[in-house]
Amino acid sequence: MSDYHIDGQTFDSSVGWVETRYAEFDSLPLDSGLTLAPLTLAFETYGTLNDERSNAILLLHALSGDAHAAGFHEGDSKPGWWDMMVGAGRAFDTDKYFMICSNVIGGCRGSSGPSTTDPATGRPYGLRFPVVTVPDMVRAQKLLLEHLGIERLLTVTGGSMGGMQALEWVTTYPEMVASVIPIASTHRHSPMQIAFNEVGRQAIMRDTNWRGGDYYEHDHPDAGLSVARMIGHVTYLSDESMHFKFGRRLRGKEVLGYDFTTDFEVESYLRYQGDVFIRRFDANTYLYITKALDYFDLADGHGTVVEALREVPADTRFLVIAFSSDWLYPPYQSKEIVRALKGNGLDTTYVEIHSTFGHDAFLVETDQQTHVIKHFLEVTAHREARRRA
Repeated sequence: MSDYHIDGQTFDSSVGWVETRYAEFDSLPLDSGLTLAPLTLAFETYGTLNDERSNAILLLHALSGDAHAAGFHEGDSKPGWWDMMVGAGRAFDTDKYFMICSNVIGGCRGSSGPSTTDPATGRPYGLRFPVVTVPDMVRAQKLLLEHLGIERLLTVTGGSMGGMQALEWVTTYPEMVASVIPIASTHRHSPMQIAFNEVGRQAIMRDTNWRGGDYYEHDHPDAGLSVARMIGHVTYLSDESMHFKFGRRLRGKEVLGYDFTTDFEVESYLRYQGDVFIRRFDANTYLYITKALDYFDLADGHGTVVEALREVPADTRFLVIAFSSDWLYPPYQSKEIVRALKGNGLDTTYVEIHSTFGHDAFLVETDQQTHVIKHFLEVTAHREARRRA
């Protein structure tokens, strides 16, 4: 592993300096009946693809993530969103495996989305960008794998929205997937999950700067997007973690101000999270991706989740991970996935990790995840080697 020094700080990253790459495609038919043309996908890779092209792993990001899963870009002050999970000796070991991570379509970090240029007008799409679904995201990723010459994945994995994509992958392209690791995820949103997303969307759309999504040449709806992020961020934490991090501590004062300035540390933290988010994320993308999450239902068109997984080959392996304090994607939703998998007789391991970090645990509880994922991948790789022999 190597140390990287940025602004006087030392970071340990076994991936090091990385660059985002871009793949261009002519078109992609969408669930809406429309066609997205042309299509750009931003992606990064880590590790080396072996001669058999059998060690590829697809990493799938959550709502606010992107293609930059690990390592540092030039000028970065911190590494990619899953850096402690990707690298030599880590859960996704770059000495053994080849990882691919792409920004989803509808995104704002290099892939085609509402903030990219509409070739028909020469201006950003805004709401003219077609509605996209999780299956659309997966079909776009398949184009990328074909571009890279990869016909079968050792595993597909991701947390939250990434777990939904992983489940969609194995139902849509079952012969391409040897194993699946959905983490802190679900087969469909509950009413509560939809409700939180709708509050965030309303915060954006009621910002006077939103202008029906056509704000790119004007002031952006930063206030609305910031509030949406604050709402979302509360759901990523847990009651216990908030007590530990903030308690009722006051911010820069010893007594309450009895006004509407920032009194509590937790208020300051949420405002900081909102301010940081608006510098790197697009408000329309927030609308599009949260709608894609709310639309997602693995059973759609099949009747039940068990039926949706009926065509998955019997030798496909599953590792389903949940976290005890996650109230946004609570363990019962992961258990519903496990029951459907076992209902089809599929090789399924369920791990519920005790954590106080809430939904964010999939990003920060790296040690416990690493232990179970490394073993799972080693067994899967051995089985794949026997299958090819």
